[in-house]
Amino acid sequence: MTASGSSQDAARGLPRVDPLIHVPARLAIVATLAAVEEADFRYLLRATGLTKGNLSAHLSKLADAGYVHITKTFRGKYPWTLCRLTPKGRAAFEAYRQAMRAYLDPAPPGGAQAAARAPDDASDRS
Repeated sequence: MTASGSSQDAARGLPRVDPLIHVPARLAIVATLAAVEEADFRYLLRATGLTKGNLSAHLSKLADAGYVHITKTFRGKYPWTLCRLTPKGRAAFEAYRQAMRAYLDPAPPGGAQAAARAPDDASDRS
């Protein structure tokens, strides 16, 4: 599979999406981070419903791919982990969203103009 997000699998018409983002747990993480500038580990735990170990493992995979930047510091004497999407991560998520949107809500044959000219079902029943 490719990460382009815009090409389709010719055999099935399925979008080729980034497999790194398509995993449900990582999709939840990336979607959450896309909505905020940054989030701490505890916020991501609550928002995604993942366990600490699961969240940590998935964040590491996203960080290794360059999609997430992780900053580990301390707040007082307690560890504090902040996460944010990188520009590469935001671009990958946007490509994923566009591919899924195109697949789930395809334009009718002939494009939007054909849909605008299509007769309304209710008016055909007179």
